[in-house]
Formats: sequence, C-alpha cells, structure tokens
Amino acid sequence: MQYTSSLSHKELWQNVLVEIELTVSKANFRTWFKGTHVVKIEEGVVFVGVPSQICKDWLSEKHHKTILMALRSFLPEIRGVEYVISKEPQKGEERQKNTAPVAPSPHATLPLHEHYINRADNLNPRYVFETFVVGSFNELAHAAAQAVVQNIGVIYNPLFIYADTGFGKTHLIQAIGNHIKATQPTKKVFYTTSEKFSTDLVTAIQSNTIASVKEKYRQYDVLIMDDIQFLSGREKTQEELFHLFNSLYENNKQIVFSSDKHPNYIPKLEDRLKSRFGQGMIVDISPPDHESRVAILRAKAAHNNFYLDDALIEQIAATVEGNIRDLEGVLNRIMCQTQLKGSVPTPEELKSLIKDSIKPQKNISLKEVVKIVADFYDIDESSIYEKTRKKEVVKPRQLIMYLMREDFHISYPAIGQKLGGRDHTTVIHSCEKIKKELQEDTALQQELYQIRAMLK
Repeated sequence: MQYTSSLSHKELWQNVLVEIELTVSKANFRTWFKGTHVVKIEEGVVFVGVPSQICKDWLSEKHHKTILMALRSFLPEIRGVEYVISKEPQKGEERQKNTAPVAPSPHATLPLHEHYINRADNLNPRYVFETFVVGSFNELAHAAAQAVVQNIGVIYNPLFIYADTGFGKTHLIQAIGNHIKATQPTKKVFYTTSEKFSTDLVTAIQSNTIASVKEKYRQYDVLIMDDIQFLSGREKTQEELFHLFNSLYENNKQIVFSSDKHPNYIPKLEDRLKSRFGQGMIVDISPPDHESRVAILRAKAAHNNFYLDDALIEQIAATVEGNIRDLEGVLNRIMCQTQLKGSVPTPEELKSLIKDSIKPQKNISLKEVVKIVADFYDIDESSIYEKTRKKEVVKPRQLIMYLMREDFHISYPAIGQKLGGRDHTTVIHSCEKIKKELQEDTALQQELYQIRAMLK
C-alpha cells in the first residue's frame, strides 16, 4: 500500500502499527509501541513521538529496522526515523501532514534538532565527553582523546583506538568530533565507517565520479573513521585511504580511527597503512573492572533519572562482567520492569533478570582453540600436535596450553594427552613459561588479549 495525501499522520502510524504487530510478540508490542505516534515528517525523516527515555532507547536500538521497513511499505521515499519524547495528541488534537508539528513534551531536555544525528557530519549528539564514564580501563584512551581536541592535528595524529565491541570506542571517537564541533565551529568535522567509505568509493568508480569523492573527504579538518577492521582484504579501498591519509596529514588535519583490534593484527591490511597508523598514538580500551562497572551503572541510571539501590548496583556489577552494552541491557530491563510493576526488583528477581539478559557463553572445544591460535600465528593446525620444536610452532602451542589451563581449567595431564600425547610436566613447564613472560613482554600480552577476544 502506498501512502497518499488522504492519510493523516495518525492514520499512517496506525497502518504501520498493524504491520509491526504481526512481527513482534504481544507483550513487546504493548510495552514499547503503546503511546507512540508520528510527530512530523520532514525531508524524508519520520519523527516518532515516544512516551519516555526508556522507550526511546529501546525502539531505536531494538526495533528501528522493523519500524523503518514498515514505514517504507507505505511511503517508499522515507530515508530515516528519529525518536523524540513527546505526548501523544489527545482526541481532537490530531495534526495533518501539512500542519505545524506537535511540540515535544517538557521532559525533552534538548531542542528537537539535537535529538538526531546530523546528516552533514554523521555525529550522534548523545556521544559527548560529559556522558563518557572514565575508569582505569579506559583512562589512557580518554586522556589521548582530550589531548587531541586541545591540539588538533598536532599531537597524536592519527589517534587509533581499539577495543572489543561494546567497550565505548565509538562513543569516545564521536565525543572528539562533537567537542571540536562545539568549541571550534569553523572546523569541518566528519564521522564515517570504513564500510561507508568503501561503499562511497565503489559507487564513485561505477559512476566515474571518483575525483569528487576524493575531494569530499579531503576537505575535512577532522576525519573520524570507525571499524577499520572491515578494510581487511579490500585493496582498492586501502590504497585510496593511504592517499587520503597522506593528504590530510600533510595539511595538519586531524585523523581518528577505531577498530576491534590492534592494526598489526588486522589480517590482509597493507603494511604501509599499519606504518601510518603507528606513527601517531595507538591505545586500547580494556574490559571495565568492578569499580568501573559500578560507576557506569550509576551514571546510566542517573542519566535516565532512575534510582537504583547501591546493593543492587553492586550485585549487577559483580555478576555482569561483559561489555558496557551488557550492563546497559540489564539496566534497561530493570527500568522497564520497575515501570511496569511500580517497584524495584528484589535481589532474587534481579538474579532472574540478569540470567535472562546475558547470552550464555559458547562452549568452545580444544580443536577450536587450536584453529584460532594457529590462524592467528599463520601456521598449520596439524603442526601444533606434532613433535616438532620449531620456534614458530612452540610458542603458539605453549599459549594454547596456557589458555586451556587458565581459561578452561583443564588438568595438565588432559591437556598433554589432547595435544599429541605430551607428558603433563611439559604442560606445566609451558604454562609457567608463558606466565613468566607475560609479566614483562607487552607484545605477548597484546597477542594474548587479541586471541582471547577472538575466542569470545
């Protein structure tokens, strides 16, 4: 069905809700879509009014694609959806497509234009330094980001931040852009992903407009590129990024990158790019410790004007040891349950919520560990089991023994038996050797960190 001028905003949304109701559970539909409405449609963007911050976050993170697809089934030219806290119009207050938009409720603390991503620079206004929780796990990355905004294009150029998914690297690199945008409005700032950069190049090559795309990216004073790991194996894109990097760097333009791993461990990444990344500052964000998890939970709860008892915060922080998104997911469920039931969950109810929210860890076999480590060091899997003493094989084998003992708590004899029938004393020696080397060898520490990330 096509959206026509005879349909009001209310009628359009009712039709969309009918479509959505067929794809989600009744409980989900009642919880998250009740009280939603269309505020306005402007320049191909539908502004959906929602009753609360919790609902706004949940719809944008969990149901955004469903909503967008449903809208496009009635109005194909729709290019985006934004969510804003706003009261649903009462009977008799419905506004037609061409009338003035419904005003946001007084609970919306930002002007409407600040609720959505700026199409000119792709920056999310929510990602600012003020809402970035600093702890021991990310303080070095935060300090480097602060140094960059104070000395654009001069210190730490490029800045390369890497971390596993959900540890806040996108928040931090976008905070750099938002800070510069706010304090130095004459600077041209642009955020993109390596995937989007690659798509732009492919499209330009096909349409014979490559020169204009190159010019577009070279005009920026600050270029922020996320998820560099997706450039793996894309030779043409890497070549263009290399030339773009040189152009920006020679003109004292600031460059910021992020990835899920250290650039040296991104497979099929050209050495000349690794060299360029390494000439600035490369810094990682490690998993948050207990104190940091507590601080994050308190900050997120305060941001949503939600009070959570210290004992419950401690319980969550002690139980949920994953990334920041896992913490936010549990907190969102607690806020939702509190809103629905009118009371904060008891410690026993909280245990159930946490259990339901956290994905179970995948059971991993020794064969999978061997494959991951062998691939990491670019050696044949079969060599791990052989009686060879080649240097390039011994170290990976010892690391596998160390991982099986430390992370999977397998007995020394069992590890030796599974790895080619070796004596348990050999396994003990290997584990102790790796443990000792890890105390001084930072390169080995980083390699182990990367391997553990891949095992997850």
